[in-house]
Amino acid sequence: MITISELKKSYGPQVLFDNVGFQLNRGEKAGVVGRNGHGKTTLFLLILGHEKPDRGSIEIPKNYSLGYMEQELRFRCENILDEVCTGLPAEETQDRWQAEKILMGLGFCVEDFSRPASEFSGGYQVRVQLARTLIAKPDLLLLDEPTNYLDIISIRWLEGYLRSWPNELMLITHDRSFMDAVCTHILGIHRYKFRKIKGTTDAYYNAILKDEEIYEKTRINDEKKRQETELFIRRFRAKARLAGLVQSRIKDLQKKEKLNRLEKIETLEFSFVYLDFHAKGMIRTEGLSFSYDDGPAPLINDFKLNVASGDRIGVIGPNGKGKTTLMRLLADDLTPLSGAIHKHPKLKTGYFAQSNTAILQAERTVLDEISSSSEECTAQRARDIAGGMMFSGDMALKTIQVLSGGEKSRVMLGKLLAVPAHLLLLDEPTNHLDMESVDSLLAALDSFNGAVVLITHNEMLLRTLVNRLVVFDRGTISLFEGGYDYFLNNIGWSEKTEDEMNNYGKTMAAGQKKEPRRKRALYIQERSKALRPLIKKISRLEKKIEDEEKRLHVTEKRLIDLSTGGKGADMAESARLAHTIRGNIEQFYHHLQEATDLYEEEKNKWQIRE
Repeated sequence: MITISELKKSYGPQVLFDNVGFQLNRGEKAGVVGRNGHGKTTLFLLILGHEKPDRGSIEIPKNYSLGYMEQELRFRCENILDEVCTGLPAEETQDRWQAEKILMGLGFCVEDFSRPASEFSGGYQVRVQLARTLIAKPDLLLLDEPTNYLDIISIRWLEGYLRSWPNELMLITHDRSFMDAVCTHILGIHRYKFRKIKGTTDAYYNAILKDEEIYEKTRINDEKKRQETELFIRRFRAKARLAGLVQSRIKDLQKKEKLNRLEKIETLEFSFVYLDFHAKGMIRTEGLSFSYDDGPAPLINDFKLNVASGDRIGVIGPNGKGKTTLMRLLADDLTPLSGAIHKHPKLKTGYFAQSNTAILQAERTVLDEISSSSEECTAQRARDIAGGMMFSGDMALKTIQVLSGGEKSRVMLGKLLAVPAHLLLLDEPTNHLDMESVDSLLAALDSFNGAVVLITHNEMLLRTLVNRLVVFDRGTISLFEGGYDYFLNNIGWSEKTEDEMNNYGKTMAAGQKKEPRRKRALYIQERSKALRPLIKKISRLEKKIEDEEKRLHVTEKRLIDLSTGGKGADMAESARLAHTIRGNIEQFYHHLQEATDLYEEEKNKWQIRE
C-alpha cells in the first residue's frame, strides 16, 4: 500500500502537481492517464525515489518491493534465459520454467533462449527487460508503455498475465482497451490534480466531464451573484442608513473565493483532407512476393490484394513477419521481388511510417517541416495545421531537435494533413501518442472518406475501424474478409496463443511434452475454409444494408425538403424510391438472418468436431 500526501512537483515555471495525494490499496491495479507532459512518468520516478518532490510525502511500507523496467538497456549474462532468471526471487531460483514461460509469451521461441541479448533488435531487448521485471514479482509493478514494442499476440498474452497479477500495479499506456482489460481503477492527472476512481477509462472521463460541467454552472451562478452584490454596493455605498448592510456585503464578497474560468486544455483537432475519387479500385496486387537478401524464406509470397475506395484494412500479425514490408511495397518504398502492384494513375497516397520521424530535419521548425510537405501548403495553412497538432503560437517555431517522440509523431501527422489524399497508409501511427490523441486520430480516420490501410497493435482501433484484415500468421499472408472480432471468434491465432503461453510453465514444470500442433493447425485450416465464404457473405450483406440505409436517409431528407416547396411530382418520385429502398433493406435483412443462421449451424458442427 502506498500513500501520497500534499505532493507538489514542478520544473521551473512548469507545475505538474500541486498539493495532491492518493492511496493505492492492496491488490489495486491503477491505470495512470493524462496528457503527454502532464507528469505520468514523473509520478513513477517520484515513487521510485529517482526524483524528489518539492513538497509533500510518499509513504511506502517497510520491505515493500518496487518493480520498474529501466530505460537503459543493460545485460550481464551470456544468453537471454539466464538474463531473465536473474530477476527470479531468491526462493525460486530453480524455477527457470517461469522465465521460459514469460519469454515465450513475449514472442521468443525456445531456440532464442541460448542467444545473447546483443543479437536481438532494440525492440526485443526491451522485451527481455520487461520479462526480467515481471519475473521478479514485486509488491508494486510500475509499467510505462509496456506495449510499445509488442505485437498483438504478445500484447494479448501480457493482458492475461497482468489480469492475474496478484499484487499492486500502476500502468501507463496509450492503449485504452488494454488498460480497461487490466486495471481495477483509473488514476487521472488533470489540471495539476490527481483523481482516482474505480472502473474503466470511460467512467473516469465521464466523471471528469460531469465535474467540469457542474463547476462551470456553479461559476456562472457565482459570477452572477457577485455582479449583483457589486451593483448593490455601488448603488447604496453613499446612503448612511444602509452603511451596515453595504459593509456586510463587502465583507461577504471579500471572503468568497472567486471561481476562475477553466483553462482550455489543448487537444488534437484535425481531419485528413480527402480528394474525390471516382473509380472503385485504387490498388491491385498480383502474385506479389518479396524477401530480403539475408532472409531464409520470402516474407510475402504470391499475395493478391485489392484496395477499393472506402476500404478499412487492418494489417496484423507478429513482429518481424512482414507487415511493415507490405506497407513499404504499397507505398513504393520497396520494389517487389516478383509480381506487380497496379495503381490507379490518379491515386494520391499519404504514408505514415514508423521510422519517418528519423527523416525530419533537426534544424527545421515545426512550421518548416509541415510547409515542406507540399508546394501548395501556404504559410497560413501550415500555421492552422500546426495549431491543430497542438503547436500553437511560438510552439510552432520550436526546432525538431528539441521535440519529444510524441511531438515528432504529431509533426508527421501534420505533414500528412498538408497533402490531400485518396488513400492513407499508416504504420503504427499511435506510438508515442497519449490516450486523448489516439481518440482524436480514431475520429479523424473514421470520418475520412477515402481508404485506409493500417498497421496497429491497438485493438480498440482494429475493432472500431477495420472491415477487412491482412493476416500474417502460420508462416503465410492471407486476406480475411470481416472485422477483427469476427477473426478472433472464428479463426484466431495459431502461433503462441494465450492458452499455450499460460499453460507453458505448468507443462515444463511437470516435465511433460507439448501436444503436437499439426492436427490443430489442419483443423483450423479446414474450419477457416468452410466458414470464410459465409463470413464474406455476411459482411457483404451488412455493407449493402449500410449503403441502403444511407440512401434512405438521403431520400427521406429530400422528401422533407420537397414538402416545403410544393413539388408534388418530385415528392411522389422520392416517396416511391424510399418505398423501394425500404423493401431492399427488408430483403437484405432476411438474407442476413438466413446467412447468420447457416453460419452458426456450420460453426456448431465444427465445435462438436473439436
